[in-house]
Amino acid sequence: MKRVFITGVSGYFGSRLVEHLAAKEDVADILGIDIKEPKRPSPRLRFIRHDVRSDMLPVLEGARIDWAIHAAYILPPIHDRSLMEDININGTKNFLSSCLKAGIPQLMQCSSTTAYGFHADNDVPLMEESPLRGNSDFTYAKNKRELEAVCARFRAEHPDVRLTVIRPCFVAGPGFDNPLARHLQKKVVMMPSKTAPFQFIHEDDLVEIIYQLLARGMDGVYNLTADGTMGFDEMIRMLGNFRLSLPYPLLYALNGLAWKLHLHLFTEFPSPALGMTVFPWIASNDKVKGELGYAFRYTTREAFADFVRHVKATRKPLLARIFSTTGRTCGGCMP
Repeated sequence: MKRVFITGVSGYFGSRLVEHLAAKEDVADILGIDIKEPKRPSPRLRFIRHDVRSDMLPVLEGARIDWAIHAAYILPPIHDRSLMEDININGTKNFLSSCLKAGIPQLMQCSSTTAYGFHADNDVPLMEESPLRGNSDFTYAKNKRELEAVCARFRAEHPDVRLTVIRPCFVAGPGFDNPLARHLQKKVVMMPSKTAPFQFIHEDDLVEIIYQLLARGMDGVYNLTADGTMGFDEMIRMLGNFRLSLPYPLLYALNGLAWKLHLHLFTEFPSPALGMTVFPWIASNDKVKGELGYAFRYTTREAFADFVRHVKATRKPLLARIFSTTGRTCGGCMP
C-alpha cells in the first residue's frame, strides 16, 4: 500500500488527483499541502496548510511517503512576475530538496509541453529529446523550461531517486477552467488571423497515466498528449460563439495595452501567450504509449467536446460569465 504526498492539493489538478488516487486499492492515504483548504475534502486526504516555499521536511517526517507529486504552480499569469517566479521556481526546488531529505524514493514533477516554447521552427512533432526553448517573455513557459534543467541536475546528482517528469499539453474536460478556457467562452472571441492546430489531453487520461507511471516505477520524461489536433475555429463553433480575427501584430498590441491596464474583461494573459495560438508546439505521445502501453480514452477533439458538454450544461448568462473572469490569480499546475 502506497502513501502519497501531493503539493497544490486544492487546485483543479491537485483535487482531481486526490479523487482519482483515493479510488485506487493500492493507495493507503494521501497527504496534501496548499495555502487554501480543498473545496472537495476526501476521507483519504490529510490536509495541511503549508506554503510550497517553506521547508516541507516537518510535514514529511514520519509520514513514510512512497510517491510525491509536485502539482503546485501558478498557472494563470499574474502581474507580479517576481512572485510568480518565486513560487514556481523556489517551490519546486524546495519540493525536491525536502523530499530528498525525507527519503522519498519516487518523485514526480509536473512540467508542460510549453517548456518546448512556441516557435515557427519547432520539431513536428516534438519528441521528449527535442530542445526546450520555453519563451523567455512568457513567464509560465520560461519557468517550465528552467525547472526542467533543475530536474535534470537533480536526477544526475541523485540517481538512486526515481524522478518522473511529465509534460502534458492543455488539459480539457469538465474541470477545464483557465484563461484560455474562459477566453473561448466569450460570445465574440478575438484571435489572430492565422492560428496553428492545438492539442488537449483529457483530465481522466492524465490522472490515470500519472497513477500508472508511479505504480510501475517509471523514470524519465514523458509527453502526455492525446491523439489528434483541432483548430480554434472548431473550438469556438462547438461552444456556440463567434471568432473575430485580427492581424497578429494588431491583436498583440491591443492585448498588451489591456494587460498593462489590468482590463480583465478584455484579457487575462499577457501578449506573449498569444504565441501558443500561432506557432506549432504539437508533441508526440509515442513514448508513453510504447513504454507504458497506455490506450487513451479520449482524442484531443473528444476531450474538448467533454468540456463543451459541461459548459453548455452549466452555462451562466453572458454578463455573469464576463464578470466571473475578474479576480482570478492562481490555479493548478497544468497549462
